[in-house]
Amino acid sequence: MTTDHRAPRTPTETSSRRGLTAFLAAPPPAPRLDDATVARRYPRLRLQVFLGIFIGYAAYYLIRNNVPLVSTILKDENGFSTVGLGVITNGVLLAYGFSKFLSAIVSDKSSARFFLPIGLALSALANLFIAFVPAVGASVAFFAVVMIFNGFFQGMGWPPSGRTLVHWFSTSERGGKTAIWNVAHNVGGAGAGGLAGVALASFGTWQSVFWFPAVVCLVIAVVALVLLRDTPESEGLPPIEEYRNDPAPVETDAADEGASTWSTIRRYVLTNRTMVNLALANVFVYTLRYGVLVWAPVYLSEVRGASLGEGIAGFSLFELAGIPGTLLCGYISDKVFKGRRSPTGILFMTAVGVAVAVYWLSPVEGPLWISLAMLVAIGGLIYGPVMLIGLQALDLSPRSVAGTAAGFTGLFGYVLGATLASTGIGLAVHAFGWDVTFVLILACVVLAIVLLAVVGRDERALNERKRARDAEEAEAR
Repeated sequence: MTTDHRAPRTPTETSSRRGLTAFLAAPPPAPRLDDATVARRYPRLRLQVFLGIFIGYAAYYLIRNNVPLVSTILKDENGFSTVGLGVITNGVLLAYGFSKFLSAIVSDKSSARFFLPIGLALSALANLFIAFVPAVGASVAFFAVVMIFNGFFQGMGWPPSGRTLVHWFSTSERGGKTAIWNVAHNVGGAGAGGLAGVALASFGTWQSVFWFPAVVCLVIAVVALVLLRDTPESEGLPPIEEYRNDPAPVETDAADEGASTWSTIRRYVLTNRTMVNLALANVFVYTLRYGVLVWAPVYLSEVRGASLGEGIAGFSLFELAGIPGTLLCGYISDKVFKGRRSPTGILFMTAVGVAVAVYWLSPVEGPLWISLAMLVAIGGLIYGPVMLIGLQALDLSPRSVAGTAAGFTGLFGYVLGATLASTGIGLAVHAFGWDVTFVLILACVVLAIVLLAVVGRDERALNERKRARDAEEAEAR
């Protein structure tokens, strides 16, 4: 049955609110505003909160992991080894993956307005600590510990953004809106390099690459706090499903009333076949994403005879191509497939497979532009499925655990997928060479497509139940 979004809080909900600090807990519904005020305020607040999560999440990337930007300085001036730098970088990724899931559990019961800016401010403080505590720059172990804390705080950015997208944008429009928001990844990533360049040119020390962006992010955290709101109901507005007459495909039912948060997570996330398959698909999508990206400069140099500058250019083109590719993917999933994400993901992953095959099998003595063009194609295509899997997790779970579901898929992607991409592919190249490695990469494409097809079957069943429910409600009226 359909949940009454304005119903009083259950004792379990009240208890969970007491478990959070008062300023972080999600605010209760406010008295409903009149229709004229709703019509005037709803569009304005939708744009405002979208800007808040876009600007706020892009800022997270400014201070996520600036170590690679100064790795040469850290090696030459501080005596850090390549292994030590790798430990620091992998520590950030692992901490981020676990935090994305754990933070999502808390975020689903917290105010997005406070959760996102607080995480950004804490990450900024970690970067300031790196810059101004001399012991950090003198010890790989100390540096790694602080960066692990930074990675944990970084995990507080995605969940409140996902919560905001779920509450302010309905299912039929969420693909396009999420695709536009997802561009914040690329904007922030490009901005990190830009700010690092300004910092080094202006101050000349590696510490400035950490403290200068951190100061910028503290300002942005305040801006995000001003722009963000938690849910439409907390502002006296109707739920987005009611406002746009677009019911969610999955809603809580009578079995969830009075259930604990953990029971709800277990039912809809941890033991839910659809979510598990999505998480496994994300492992192979992330293996492709990072496997091709991280090793592109090495492959282009060793096999295709590219210069260091050309290899780095390929790396950058891969990232930039993700912007139009993600936007196109979101548009197709909304307009062509009418909110069904799996067919779009399968289409894009099939195209990724073709591009990877051409990237690998094109003649070695052929022009370099073919390899660079395929690298651009892979980058433009792979970011769509990366975005879609998180979006599907939001779509195919109740709003009360949507962030947790997305965090669950992200946990698998970052912890398993990124590890396979960095360590696994490196070992495969060392032991078997590039040809066998590319066969393994194409196997990841096939496995991702198979898993997305299974999820697509579940997605169709949910949509059919939704249509039947809507028809019953229409007859009852």
